[in-house]
Order: sequence, then structure tokens, then C-alpha cells
Amino acid sequence: MTAAASAAAGVLALALLPFALSAFHVGVATEILIFALLAMSIDVLAGFAGRTPLCHGAIFGTSTYVVILSAHAIPLPLAMLAGIGAAGLLALLFGVIAVRTSGVYFLLLTLALGLIVWGVCLRWTAVTGGENGVRGDLRQGWLADARALYWLVLAAGTVLAAAMWRLVRSPFGLTLRGIKDSPTRMQALGHDVARHLLLAFVASGLFAGAAGALYALYNDFVSPTTVALPQSVEGLLMAIAGGVGTLFGALAGAALLIGLELFVSAWTERWPTVLGLTAILLMIVAPEGLVGKAGAIMGSRRSTGGIR
Repeated sequence: MTAAASAAAGVLALALLPFALSAFHVGVATEILIFALLAMSIDVLAGFAGRTPLCHGAIFGTSTYVVILSAHAIPLPLAMLAGIGAAGLLALLFGVIAVRTSGVYFLLLTLALGLIVWGVCLRWTAVTGGENGVRGDLRQGWLADARALYWLVLAAGTVLAAAMWRLVRSPFGLTLRGIKDSPTRMQALGHDVARHLLLAFVASGLFAGAAGALYALYNDFVSPTTVALPQSVEGLLMAIAGGVGTLFGALAGAALLIGLELFVSAWTERWPTVLGLTAILLMIVAPEGLVGKAGAIMGSRRSTGGIR
């Protein structure tokens, strides 16, 4: 089966999923799809450009804020475009500051930038509502139906995932992989490393902003928690759990962490501890992630079969 046929079969299976689930679990599935998009946007930088950000939760949440705040004054589609645009502008600002660093310096700088956004959202109570947050009124008409919202998120997510897949496999994406392996060599070959990384940062931010706009529809509420550091860490953990550099592994990572959180939190209030231990165990047993590990096992079996 070709990759296109496999992808089409996967999308079809996801489209049929709501018929087998309750309204509550359809909502959980919708959340998984949204956070899978956030994790994919992080993977564009972490897996293909070699820059691991800790600010994408802030970019994601900024889009959510803009959508909910502006939807009171303009039509919802325009509000969502405004949210994505705001995320792109914020990513551009962050990228200009951060792309000339690498390694732990890039990690810490993006962490600090994300904390600035969180501080603004927490203290600018006249606009953001502070700790009380802002409640929207977006789930009206057909959007109030859990299945309809799921299918909308799935359709948008399919288009966005295809765009990310195309991006990382384009000549631009191949250049990013070269920068990840050896930025000095790519610089010597005549590539503008900083410009490529800046463009990748902005593209990644736009995808995170699209996920944030969809989250505004899903949650219909936003608060400083939406832009806080745990949001960025959770997205990064999903990308790592699924497999950094696999892109679509983010879906498996999001399903694992959100599903595990839902299951464990029903039994104990200490579910973050269980999630942390699970992440540690996964990184020890399968450092390449769930999708990476599955691919390695399948490749090993094919090799064994060929030898026989």
C-alpha cells in the first residue's frame, strides 16, 4: 500500500470514529487531533531543523485569545484568520530573537519568551481577564454538535498535516535537515542558515496558531493556563512520545498522553506523576518514539525475512 493510500485509509478510519463513540469521547478525540497539530508544529522545528522550542504553547494560546476576543466584533472565520495571523507575527518576533542561538540557549530563550506572553496574559486583566480568563460564544448552530466539530477539526487537520508533510519534504525542508546535521557546512555551501530557520519558525508558528484557533472552537474559553509553560512542554512531550522527526508520530503521542491523562485522573489525583514516569519509561525503552520504534521493528522483520 502506498503512503497516499495509507494516509487516505487513516483519515477515513478517523472520520468514521465518531459513530463508535459517545459524545464525551468524541470531544476527547477532537482534543487529541488539535494537540496533535500543536505537536506536529513543534516537530517541524525540533525534528527537522534541530531547534527545540519551549514557546509554542504561548503561540498556540495567543491565537486562541485573539479568536475568542475578536469573534465578538467580526465573523468567526475572520476571527480565526486573525488568530493565525497573530500567531505568525508572534512567531516572527520570537524567531528574529532566537534563531541565531542553538542547543540549550535556544531552549532557554524560547522558554523566556513564552513566559513573557504568559505574564502579559496574566496581568493585562482589562483585555485578557487575568486569571479568570475569557469565555467565548463560538459553539453556536452546527458547531454545538460534537460530531460536526470533530469532522471540522479532522478536515482542517488533514489539510494542515498535508501542508506540513509537504513542507518538510520540499527542497526547503531538505535544507532544514542539512542545517540540523551541520549548520556550518550549510553556511559554507551558500545557504543563509538564519533566514531558513526564521522561515521555519514562522511556518511552525502559523501551524501552531491554526491549532490554537481550532482550540478556541473546541474549548470556547481561554485563560493564562492556555499560554503557560506546561502547554509547551505537553506539546513537546507528545512530539517526543510519537517520535521526533516522524511528524505524524505526533498523533500517536497526543493520543497516548491525553488518553493516559483521562484514564489515570479517574483513579488518582497524582496523575501528573504517572504521566511523568510513563514519559521517562518511554524515553528509555523507545527513545525514537512510538512511530520510530514501530518502524524499526518492521524494518528488522523485513531484513530477517529477506535473509531467510
